[in-house]
Amino acid sequence: MTAKPNARAGVLERAFDVLDCFTADEPVLSAAEIAQRTGLAVSSVHRLLAKLLTAGYVEKVPPQRYAVGLKLWKVGELNPALLELRETALPHMLRLYEATGENIQLAVVDGWTPRTARVLYIARVVSVSSAATLTRIGGAFPLHTTGVGKALLAAQDREWLSEYIRAGLVKETQHSLTNGSDLIRDLERARARGYAVVREEMTLGTASVAVAFDRVAHLPAAAIGVVTEVTRFRERELSPMVLATAQKLHAVLREQFDR
Repeated sequence: MTAKPNARAGVLERAFDVLDCFTADEPVLSAAEIAQRTGLAVSSVHRLLAKLLTAGYVEKVPPQRYAVGLKLWKVGELNPALLELRETALPHMLRLYEATGENIQLAVVDGWTPRTARVLYIARVVSVSSAATLTRIGGAFPLHTTGVGKALLAAQDREWLSEYIRAGLVKETQHSLTNGSDLIRDLERARARGYAVVREEMTLGTASVAVAFDRVAHLPAAAIGVVTEVTRFRERELSPMVLATAQKLHAVLREQFDR
């Protein structure tokens, strides 16, 4: 009688393993590629994909490949904390966009531990004239190479940062900080001035200024930032506007949710 629930849990775990294979860099995969990443037999992967297809959590991409389905996206969109944060932040992001004409981003930390933590983008405002970036809503990137990520890192304590650094600092460009001591010094400067700055550390040709604000009630800690082309990056002009927007947004969130 106890075998069935255990078997069912095993199937569920394997289904999650399959879904975890899809990334922003590889959003479309074949069954053989999924089998290689999960260590499962190709026949098992095909059976799991058939179940996920029926449920709407994956979809077929011709000729014989798979991608995350719309149903999974809909489920992800139901996270109440992120919905509340994004809906409250968007009017402030739009005003900041109108003032700067540049990309505006809102992000939180994604990951259970410092070793797995990444920056997760939950909202953005862009225009055709803004700097081209790799970021997208739902995209996760290294904390130390992005403006909003570095702002969120600056809010962490030394123990948390030490564990994050021990996990290894990936190099996205030749400008990425991959030495722990260099990153700590950069974060100390960010704390002193109240905002983080990134210059071509995630994407060549772009620069960013970002500010993190404290958690409010059940909402996650978040950061808001502006991304612009590095050739027209105006730190002294942009930083006061981002700081003011973060302060206003934090005040509104406290009034709305911190009761």
